[in-house]
Amino acid sequence: MSDFSIPVPAWNDIPQIKCHGSAVCQDNNQVSIPLEEGVLTISMYTSGFRIQAGQNRKDEYGMLKQLPEVLSCNVYGDDTQTRIETAQQTLEILHNPFQFRFSRHDELVQKTPNDGHFVRPLRLPPLAKVDDGWLMSFDLQSDEAVYGLGEKWGKLNKRGQLVRSFNHDALGVNAEISYKNTPFCWSPEGWGVFVHTPAPVTHGVGYAPWSQRAYSVLIEDETLDIFVFASDKTNVGADILDQYTNLTGKAPVPPEWSMGVILSKAYYKDAEELLATAKAVREQKMPCDVITLDGRAWQDTDTRFAFEWDPTRYPDPKVVLDQLKAMDYKICIWEYPLVSVKNPLFQKMADKGWLLKDTRTGEAFRYQWDMSAFGEVLTPLPESGIVDFTHPDAFAFWRESHKPLFDLGVDMIKADFGEQVEDPHMVAHNGETGLALHNVYALLYNRCVYEAAEKYSQNGPFLFSRSAWTGSQCYPAQWGGDPQADWGGLAANIRGGISWGLSGAPFYATDVGGFFKDTRDPELYVRWCQAGVFSAHMRLHGIGQREPWSYGDEARDAANAALKLRYQILPYLQKTMAVASESGLPVQRAMVLAFPDDPAAWAFEDQFMFGEDILVAPVYRTQGKVTVYLSKGDWIKLDTKQRYSGAQVLKLQLPLSEMAVFVKAGAQLELMKPVEHLNNQTIAQLERVSW
Repeated sequence: MSDFSIPVPAWNDIPQIKCHGSAVCQDNNQVSIPLEEGVLTISMYTSGFRIQAGQNRKDEYGMLKQLPEVLSCNVYGDDTQTRIETAQQTLEILHNPFQFRFSRHDELVQKTPNDGHFVRPLRLPPLAKVDDGWLMSFDLQSDEAVYGLGEKWGKLNKRGQLVRSFNHDALGVNAEISYKNTPFCWSPEGWGVFVHTPAPVTHGVGYAPWSQRAYSVLIEDETLDIFVFASDKTNVGADILDQYTNLTGKAPVPPEWSMGVILSKAYYKDAEELLATAKAVREQKMPCDVITLDGRAWQDTDTRFAFEWDPTRYPDPKVVLDQLKAMDYKICIWEYPLVSVKNPLFQKMADKGWLLKDTRTGEAFRYQWDMSAFGEVLTPLPESGIVDFTHPDAFAFWRESHKPLFDLGVDMIKADFGEQVEDPHMVAHNGETGLALHNVYALLYNRCVYEAAEKYSQNGPFLFSRSAWTGSQCYPAQWGGDPQADWGGLAANIRGGISWGLSGAPFYATDVGGFFKDTRDPELYVRWCQAGVFSAHMRLHGIGQREPWSYGDEARDAANAALKLRYQILPYLQKTMAVASESGLPVQRAMVLAFPDDPAAWAFEDQFMFGEDILVAPVYRTQGKVTVYLSKGDWIKLDTKQRYSGAQVLKLQLPLSEMAVFVKAGAQLELMKPVEHLNNQTIAQLERVSW
């Protein structure tokens, strides 16, 4: 099922799971109920439960960092039903067919949907074993919203959508497919669901062709393993995100220098162009801390990737990197987890079994690129092997191969791609085949490169990764790949980051200016810069120049003002990141997270809170037109200091130099004196100014 085309299942033809016999409480407090096919195992936690069935998984890949304590419980019932009770929660199960009802403090949290059909009691199977794996269904109230499910470009509220947790090289931000996925979602009504699997999962979230009254998960895995979270807190979203990231891992706080502006393009063709750009940035007094050698910038495309500098352009790369260091730049370089068959490293790794193998030949699998995406700028890529990160020696080799780069002066890695494990004939060292390994491959790749940075980076570990899966938030940060350089691309790229934040990953960056189809639109570029200021990380990137002066004098002045503001708010961002690392709350918070007691705010999905006190409504239209919803309380516009009362909608038309950014009245906003770069100073050392 690698194709996204999902037919409407013939639900009435799917046999429903039936329990046979009475439940048994084991010594480890888990409850077992016999099924027609094996055993259903249930674990009760302080806030929720876990349900498991089917085969034992070959490898769990470290997706779970810390399991909650399994609570002791009382079990009642007979062959027809089971009742499991803890001090605060009750799980009731009917056996024929399986149905459940889960309550906390005697309040219903979740249950099997009861959307009946005229000729059968239940339209959807509550729990079923299907050809591709498992199906389980949950109830939705008629007005209930659902959030999460990874980096998705459309509406944040997934109600009514068919969403597939399957990583793609999406080649844009204009469809359902995306680079970063996780089968985790939650509802403001007090519940969350996480499918613990490396496999693809299709989510019918009140999706009408399936059922507009149910949330159903179709899991392409022989193992059923689902966590159901419960919350009776005031801010359900914050509580569920905390529970989910306690389970799958919290994101460490990135190093301070990574919060500065990162400059990139696809690509600086040689050392002369790279150094000329770096010098021009300083001459133009453009704020910037990091410069990037992307893709072809430092590697020979025909022989990449092998940790080698292209000798024709970089006979002595240290000379170039030392010059960048002398201009106070941190340095980012690009990589991907594939090795060209034209490089001797391919055969070396193949001989050691360090590349994914082809089940048809027993030799290293040779990946063939789809050439339709490549052109004059994006050079066609060579036939390649794919690094097998399930092999401990291959993992260690790839990690250790980064040491010379960091020793040379590299500070961060842009870990690109990772979505190519898709052919069913691919097989890994641990016995897993292509589609089963497809999603979690990104996690293994992220982990390997981050561990290299932890071990060898002289300035603290940090990377940008494009593809990600459950747990990738532990290896910050991620960027949203390849937006189209237009207003729709800007809006979708930002929504993708907010959606990723609603899924437990707090740190994200867009490609400021857009990646492809650049029309050199100065207004679009400035508005994208202004929006990018208020993200965890800020990178200017795309095909073609992204330096402010390349868009004309007016755009240069407005963009540079935004970049200066970026540095002024670094103390605030630093505090926000610390909160994110501890709580799982994202830096960019959707309105449903920021204002859980104001449902009217939830509909405004194109604006967000930047931390606790700053409201940002990016301009997504020409002529500075923007609609803003201010929640209750007083607000002060950041750039003009004008005060506004809350609980109202504003329709503004702003000059290019102004932004729709508002600060909560009474907030103590600490600003830094404008600087052009951190110059190896800590944020605490830099001078403050009043706001």
